[in-house]
Amino acid sequence: MLSGVIALEYTVQKLAQLAGVSTRTLRYYDEIGILKPARINSSGYRIYGQAEVDRLQQILLYRTLGVRLDIIKEILSAPSFDALTALKLHRQKLLDKRQQLNLLIANVEKTIAATEGRITMSDSEKFAGFKRKLIEENEQKYSKEIRAKYGEEAVKQSNEKFMNMTEEQYAEFEKLGVEVMDTLKKAFATGDPGGELAQKAADLHRQWLSYTWNTYTKEAHAGLAQMYVDDERFTAYYDQDQPGLAAFLRDAVLIYTGMKK
Repeated sequence: MLSGVIALEYTVQKLAQLAGVSTRTLRYYDEIGILKPARINSSGYRIYGQAEVDRLQQILLYRTLGVRLDIIKEILSAPSFDALTALKLHRQKLLDKRQQLNLLIANVEKTIAATEGRITMSDSEKFAGFKRKLIEENEQKYSKEIRAKYGEEAVKQSNEKFMNMTEEQYAEFEKLGVEVMDTLKKAFATGDPGGELAQKAADLHRQWLSYTWNTYTKEAHAGLAQMYVDDERFTAYYDQDQPGLAAFLRDAVLIYTGMKK
């Protein structure tokens, strides 16, 4: 080669060993079209070059952050995809994850010290790491959609309000979430989103949201309920035990807020 650089190539087995994945994984990636080999040699073996190695690295980084394969494929195949920008984003997300783990480790260490009588630990300290973990999980799943709908500042304020919950407030928040679902399921059985039970569920949902929303508006409430139907991830959560529950909640909230057309 004129450059004097030898381009390395790998078989499935060698690339799997290099990346720490199974050969079955690489074959599956080929089948679904997320990582195709550079070529097939005369013996019928898949051969991977540098471009494929770099793409596999991106795939595994996204997988570490919990991104689904179909979403990764869409991201990597987009004309606007830029590897350097993606790596910088990966770095930031991993730093955030490390901060989350540091909080949890510090939480456990303080709890050990408190149990041994060496320090006293406030209720807010006991739950700080766990609340941060919930926020991070929510950010990974819904960050893009929520920010597009409500803006960066609103999301920041909501996260801060959640982090500042006392132990009692958090327990009430959790209890109310269960009550929302129980009431909603009972209301669904009536088939009437405008009925008394459904409207009670919508009001409980408002109360539940108010634990993390700094400012409640009917428009925002109705918009979130619509997102439960428009975004398949939200729909899957509400419909996991009762298909159609997300749409029923949406209709109940639209009636509750007066936004029903």
